[in-house]
Amino acid sequence: MEKLEVLKRSEMFRELNDEQLKVVENMCSNQEYEPGTVICRQGECEESVYVVEDGLVGIVLEVGPLAQRQVQTATNFETFGWSGMIEPYVSTATVKALEKTRALAFNGRELCNLCDTNPNIACVICRSVARLVAGRLRAAYIQLLGVTCQE
Repeated sequence: MEKLEVLKRSEMFRELNDEQLKVVENMCSNQEYEPGTVICRQGECEESVYVVEDGLVGIVLEVGPLAQRQVQTATNFETFGWSGMIEPYVSTATVKALEKTRALAFNGRELCNLCDTNPNIACVICRSVARLVAGRLRAAYIQLLGVTCQE
């Protein structure tokens, strides 16, 4: 699929117009991951933000030295790795490819630098990141309520 088509369908960039999308399109690269590949690791510096073109990744919390819990997933046109845009740029979870996955990768700080060079695009992207983080937090709360209600 063409990068531009993926961006138009993505939760992070769908509100941009065609001219704005072309600016963003030039900022990403194609990546491919085999099942089991760790794309980002919790607690490590994260520089990239990803949009899944095709595939499935698991978002995993590492709750102890040997304990991991998959809390969410991201699939076609969804975003992960938002920590690459927000200081201190440290990944809040580990992300693993659950199946062969193709993604568009962006340098998170370059996206943030759009605030200086193209504030209209940056504003749309920042609102999208805020919605993404809020949605993930809401899903985590719901999971937590399910765990505590069962005990």
